[in-house]
Amino acid sequence: MSESISKAVPRHVAIVMDGNGRWAKKRFLPRFFGHKQGVDALVNVIQACIDREIEYLTVFAFSSENWKRSSDEVSGLMGLVLAAVSRYLARIGDMGVRIRIVGDREAVSEKLRNAWNEAETRTQDNKKLTLSVAFNYGGRWDIVQACKAAMQAGVPPEQLTEAKLSEFTAMSYAPDPDLFIRTGGEVRISNFLLWQVAYTEFVFSDCLWPEFGAKQLDAAIEAFRERDRRFGGVKEAPALAGS
Repeated sequence: MSESISKAVPRHVAIVMDGNGRWAKKRFLPRFFGHKQGVDALVNVIQACIDREIEYLTVFAFSSENWKRSSDEVSGLMGLVLAAVSRYLARIGDMGVRIRIVGDREAVSEKLRNAWNEAETRTQDNKKLTLSVAFNYGGRWDIVQACKAAMQAGVPPEQLTEAKLSEFTAMSYAPDPDLFIRTGGEVRISNFLLWQVAYTEFVFSDCLWPEFGAKQLDAAIEAFRERDRRFGGVKEAPALAGS
């Protein structure tokens, strides 16, 4: 890790991996090939995060709105997830990565749920990096399910504080993201981690996700380092000499 990057590294990075389809279209390829190349890019970014001692990486793989896409693309994405687990699970596990899947699992196949369970179980003791894959996830869904879970747990309304509700969110095991990156040139959140990004720093990149790597991650971290994070407060100006 370079000295400039090591000065201030975000503990938790969240990424919207956008631009797979456009990457494929530029090469006159079906969109599926862009998603496949995007998986390879993710593996490279996982290693880059480990090298930079980032503790948490959360990626948006499939939103609850992505079901609106063509049945062929959705089916291809489901198959790609299964293939990726088979191809990369051992490698990612050997890298010291713990895998967590966040999102509504009810709408996906039993075969896919079983693959996720295997990935989580086989990597549960790894500690170098926690990789959270948001699949069939939406920020509004997360808030609603957290409210329902709190009610089912019998939390009285007067005790339902922000801190208490956070305990029931899908990402309750991780600190809020310090850095949010979206690739592909789009400038929006797209219903990702709405509760968690209240004070997160945002970096929007024109780079299409399949082309995103260590260089682009370092650029985002450098931008993060330049931000003045006050979390709603005001930093006092340093006292003048002799005052």
